[in-house]
Formats: sequence, C-alpha cells, structure tokens
Amino acid sequence: MLASGVNAADRPIVIAHRGASGLLPEHTIAAYTRAIDDGADFIEPDLVPTRDGVLVARHENEISGTTDVASRAEFEDRKTTKTIDGASVTGWFTEDFTLAELKTLRARERLPELRGTANDGRFVIPTLDEIITLAKARGVGIYPETKHPSYFASIGLPLEATLIAALDAAGWRDAAAPVFIQSFEVNNLKQLNTMTGVRLIQLVAAEGGPADGARGSYAEMLTPEGLKAVAAYADGIGPEKTLVIPRGADMRLAAPTRLVADAHAAGLKVHPWTFRAENYFLPADHRKGEDPRAHGDLVGEIRAYLAAGIDGLFSDFTAEAVTAH
Repeated sequence: MLASGVNAADRPIVIAHRGASGLLPEHTIAAYTRAIDDGADFIEPDLVPTRDGVLVARHENEISGTTDVASRAEFEDRKTTKTIDGASVTGWFTEDFTLAELKTLRARERLPELRGTANDGRFVIPTLDEIITLAKARGVGIYPETKHPSYFASIGLPLEATLIAALDAAGWRDAAAPVFIQSFEVNNLKQLNTMTGVRLIQLVAAEGGPADGARGSYAEMLTPEGLKAVAAYADGIGPEKTLVIPRGADMRLAAPTRLVADAHAAGLKVHPWTFRAENYFLPADHRKGEDPRAHGDLVGEIRAYLAAGIDGLFSDFTAEAVTAH
C-alpha cells in the first residue's frame, strides 16, 4: 500500500471496493481498516447525503439492504417510494434522515446468502470526514464515488461542493493527491473538473448510459472518439470488467477487447470493477466446485486482467488482489 513506501504509480493500484467488503459489512470503518491491513492502495466510499447535508458512505441512498432501518419502529413512517434515475425505488433513504439519526442504525451484510450475517449489527455508518481521517492516519488514498449526483442536485442536496470542501480541508487539491473521484454521470465530472485538480474517473457499465443524459450510451463513450471526449474532463475510466475481457458462451474468459489499448491511446487510465472471490461471480474457468458461495481462483482471474494492461482494479477481497501482483 502507499504507506509502505511503494509508489503505486509504478504498478496497477488495488482499490478496496467498499472496503474489505467480502469479509465485513461494506462501507464501515472496520471494512476499510481490514482492507488497509490487507494492503489496499485506496479505499472506496460511495457517497450519499443526509438530510442535513453530511456526506456518508452507503452504496445507495436506499438503505434497507445495508442497515437495520427496516426493523426500527421509530423510523417506520420514513418508508416511502421515490424515483431515482428513472427507476421507482421503495424503502428508506439517507436524505430523509439527519446524521444523528443515521448514526443510531447498524450496518448489515448486503449479500447474506453468499457472505453470512455474523457481523450484522456491529458497525455504524461512517461519514466522509471519518474516512478521510482514517486514510490520512494510515497513509492510503480514497476513491470516492458521487452517487446519483443529478438526483441529489434536483432535491437541493448537491454533492460536489461538500465533497471538494472536505478534500480541500485535507490538503488534497491536485493530481498529486491520493484521490480519485468517480461517477457514472458526465456533467457531474465536468463540474468537478472546474472545482478541483484531483484525478477524475468516468465509470462505464456494459449496458445503458449516463443517468444525466449527457451521452446516449456508455457504448458510444468507449469508441476511440468517445474516449478522446472523456479525456477532455477525466483522467481515466472505470469500466465494468467484461468490457475489458468478455466471457464467451461457455462463461469462460475470452480474448481481451481493444478497450485498454484505445483508452491508453487517449491518455486514460483503466480501473475495471468488480473482482470477487465467490464462484457466483467468477468466470467458469476460475471456479472451484459447484457451491456458488465457495471461493474460486480470484488471483488467476485478476492476473488475466493485469496481463491485459489495466492500471488498477476494484476488489471486494484486497488480500487476493495484492497477491495477484
């Protein structure tokens, strides 16, 4: 990790996806700390706001899947239905709670059928400031994602200024800072490009397009011309991993695409997501046995991507990602 004196620019970086989320409930200080102990270069907080404008780490603003909110009688009346990025979502949302209220909740495992529930109820929801304090103390970087930025701007809780103020307060203002900011939207990153010098990453999925409608599809963003346009406001892309190495009809890894070469030609780094150890997520040629919960050859899968020339990767299992190097 960065604290060891290794220059992460000399090799592909390891980004702890929501912390060591394969081992502990995601987006908790415990999960981030375990990832750092296991050698992460960066820890990844997905950021959503509270009602009082504090940025906290949750994968989504709807929190019934990752906290005990649904069992809390005092918050029963907060359950509601909202339209988020064009989709109807029912549950409990961070923007309807103050930070003090959210701090009374306890984290739960998001994938209990694969990872169990032994650590449910042990950990609280961390704030961005708490995560920055941890990262600075341990000498690692942060890789925050702005979640649903257009939606939050539309309800009067924009993410950008609050995020940049926190980074500025940490002394993280330019490309030398141990920070990448990522987003699936485009205009959000373009705005951030005018507010900070830290590195920016355009996330891209295998299907669909940016929720802000700035581009028609992710596919058109990944053409050589599309990548040149991305390079005008971002420093890299974070593609869904099958865009780098697809799976064949037999679900085994196929030949790499041209994406890494095309992105590098445009001056962009490539940090694919997400590498997970369970057979359920692995390509067929890296599974071990038939149990979807069992762990297969994650190190082997990651090494195939490293051979394809990626510059970093997101993994739920930091130790395996470090071993793959």
